[in-house]
Amino acid sequence: MAHIELNNDLPGIRGLMFYRPETEAPMNALAELLLRDENNTLTRGERELIGTYVSYLNDCFFCQNVHGAVAGHYLGCSMDDIDAIKADFTSADLSPKIKALLAIAGSVQKGGKHVTPEQVEIARNEGATDKEIHDTVLIAASFCMFNRYVDGLGTWAPQDRSFYVNRAPQRAVEGYVGSILK
Repeated sequence: MAHIELNNDLPGIRGLMFYRPETEAPMNALAELLLRDENNTLTRGERELIGTYVSYLNDCFFCQNVHGAVAGHYLGCSMDDIDAIKADFTSADLSPKIKALLAIAGSVQKGGKHVTPEQVEIARNEGATDKEIHDTVLIAASFCMFNRYVDGLGTWAPQDRSFYVNRAPQRAVEGYVGSILK
């Protein structure tokens, strides 16, 4: 049960956006730009993975499963694979560049000042561009906001993770700008 009366039974951030529809468009536009924009050298799966990892660090069940399922869809891997990446991305079968960017995202989750020049240099040495570093920091910071919004108001989340996996292909096609109010 949410901390406030939402007057709907939608899970997670969807219920909050329905409750306060004027927040839906700008929040979804930000998610769409960061996670799906075509003018990005990070794949959609990599960007979703960054959001998933930050949501995992923030212990936001809803967001880490929504975005983990979408990341798995794009990357062609299972939720078990995504769980293994969240638990220890340094041992995962990921490029050194993505590992360096995930390290930066993890530092942003703790606080922006935790990102070090050494982390940025490692990412650059692994081929990350300034835009990729920028977008990683912004994705991580945005997911901290999204996670705190979802959990701070005590929203509910389906516990059966097949719910998220089954919806991932639809989310991959529709993206984040489609209104829940239609």
